[in-house]
Amino acid sequence: MAREGLLFFLPFMVLSILFFYVFRSHPDMLYVYLGSGFFCFGCLIILFFRDPKRRIPQGNDLIVSPADGRVIQLREDKRQVIISIFMSIFNVHINRVPVSGVVERIEYKPGKFLTAFKDSASRLNERFEIEIRTNKGTVVLHQIAGVVARRVVCRLKKGQEVRAGDRFGMVRFGSRVDLFLPLSVEIEVKKGQKVKGGQTLIGRMV
Repeated sequence: MAREGLLFFLPFMVLSILFFYVFRSHPDMLYVYLGSGFFCFGCLIILFFRDPKRRIPQGNDLIVSPADGRVIQLREDKRQVIISIFMSIFNVHINRVPVSGVVERIEYKPGKFLTAFKDSASRLNERFEIEIRTNKGTVVLHQIAGVVARRVVCRLKKGQEVRAGDRFGMVRFGSRVDLFLPLSVEIEVKKGQKVKGGQTLIGRMV
């Protein structure tokens, strides 16, 4: 389980144990129901904050998925290719570095908590903007909060060297991650495709 989940998991487990302990002295089924309920919520937290191992693709200039979810946008404009991945509440919440390189910029942007499916969420929602310099160009990643996910965690630091597939943070309870790539990249995914963070190949830097 990701360490961020302990903040939610431990209180549920403590309350569950407490109610079962009280039941021993006061045999009322209400305490059993309450204890069981808190135990079940604790198990859900383990599910939400799970951190499975991933088989990271090996090779130079690879771009891997920064999150688990589904590609809901794949388009390009005059400057870049834009890929958006929607993370549901049931997806793994851990985010991973998409490319190997050096962190050039990290900026926190306060904002709204619109539904992550909306394109306006990319511009208006609370988010972290992360810029990574590689040998073949610059990649920008946005961790975007949503209606349920109102807490974005980023543990990267400016100047830090990173490798594709490294864990670096999370969007609690799912939301959206946007990737901004150079126009020269070779894309390997399609709109609507399910992806796994650190494992699915998004493309190659050319």
